[in-house]
Amino acid sequence: MSYIVYFNIVRAKIVVSSPYNKRQDAFADRIIRGSIADRNGNVLASTDVGDDGTEVRSYPYGAAFAHVVGYSDSDIGKTGLESVENSELLTSNAFFVQKMINEFKDEKNMGDTVVTTLDADLQQAAYNALGSNKGSVVVMEPGTGKILAMVSGPSYDPNSVAVNWDVLNADEDNSPLLNRASQGQYAPGSTFKVVTALEYMREHKDYPNYNYNCVGEITAEGTTIHCFDNTVHGLEDLRSSMANSCNSSFANIGLTLNKTAYRNTAEVLLFNKKLPAVLDTAKSSFKITERSSSADMMMTAMGQGETLVSPYHMALITSAIANGGTLMEPYLVEKVTNYTGSEIRKNVPKSFKKLMTPDEAAQLKDYMQAVVNEGTASVLSGQSYTAAGKTGTAEYSMVDGEKTHSWFMGFTNVDNPELVISVIIEGYDGDTGAKAVPIAKQILDSYYYN
Repeated sequence: MSYIVYFNIVRAKIVVSSPYNKRQDAFADRIIRGSIADRNGNVLASTDVGDDGTEVRSYPYGAAFAHVVGYSDSDIGKTGLESVENSELLTSNAFFVQKMINEFKDEKNMGDTVVTTLDADLQQAAYNALGSNKGSVVVMEPGTGKILAMVSGPSYDPNSVAVNWDVLNADEDNSPLLNRASQGQYAPGSTFKVVTALEYMREHKDYPNYNYNCVGEITAEGTTIHCFDNTVHGLEDLRSSMANSCNSSFANIGLTLNKTAYRNTAEVLLFNKKLPAVLDTAKSSFKITERSSSADMMMTAMGQGETLVSPYHMALITSAIANGGTLMEPYLVEKVTNYTGSEIRKNVPKSFKKLMTPDEAAQLKDYMQAVVNEGTASVLSGQSYTAAGKTGTAEYSMVDGEKTHSWFMGFTNVDNPELVISVIIEGYDGDTGAKAVPIAKQILDSYYYN
């Protein structure tokens, strides 16, 4: 009896909503699958019904929303919001009289509409900015947790996914079906210096007095870390170390950190933990233990080593910094309405977890402003909107030589944060590794200037 109560209260909706539950097919026999819309009412997915009653799922924006909206096909299944919101889409809250009339006429009722937090214009801008690059973009509101855009590339057209199924699955070089935003696993590069700086602040209350003389490289126990292009940054404090993204300084910081405390801070920031998410996400990994070497500490502190993270996770960390240390629970569905627009249920913002204190968040925000105003993300300075952020270049080895991933994470309107953005570009062959920054700028400009 206890389990029956638990099942009905906790598990029932999960089981009923599961795309693996074959009973969902029975709903489709009497309900036309509902639509998915963006927050402004733009249709992202709908069901077209032919004169002969044939139903075809249609995706007006094609590849731009493929990974977040997903697809629904009777032969290959469902992904994205099509899967998560399967139960809502196959439920009809049409008016009682209308349902009775349809039953009498032996006609299907129209399923409910899922209204998302997504912004079609912002999503399209992110998709266009990403272009032919491999990578992803996540944009969200730090004060609410609403996800406004989630783009992964290369993408695919969900209108023809079934026809191209074998080709898409065989494309191991591009992995177009993978949602890189939430499931990608990357070395964070210098974006991780935010985590290292937070740990240093927690261990050293006199952190404003930190100083280090950068000569372009640092060596400890036979391992040498170089600054980008062997740049000599000279005497730096913690703020300028962040602004200049000084590898030597952060490697030096890494050598001073308590390994157990460092791991604890990383795990408070949700490394090695299940992330709060609507869609499937990969678990980020942080490998430092008491047995880690000096080389491990130096590499990890500057964002290399064995640390792996998703762009979505970096967006969550940035959101907490922008929101005074508190991470709001991220969500993708604003509300569910019936087909006429009458509201059935509505989601509201709620706190997920306090990742850091307000003072810690304010200090990191100041450091991230320095990155934009006088450091490696200066292309974002001087706009009508203010910005704070952190760039990153993550090196990795390929068969044909070493390449880099280019990162940017940040937020706009620093005094009253409005948008958080996380961008990664895979395998960038340039010599600056800063390609993610102009892409972020292009997306933000489209939002603020159009």
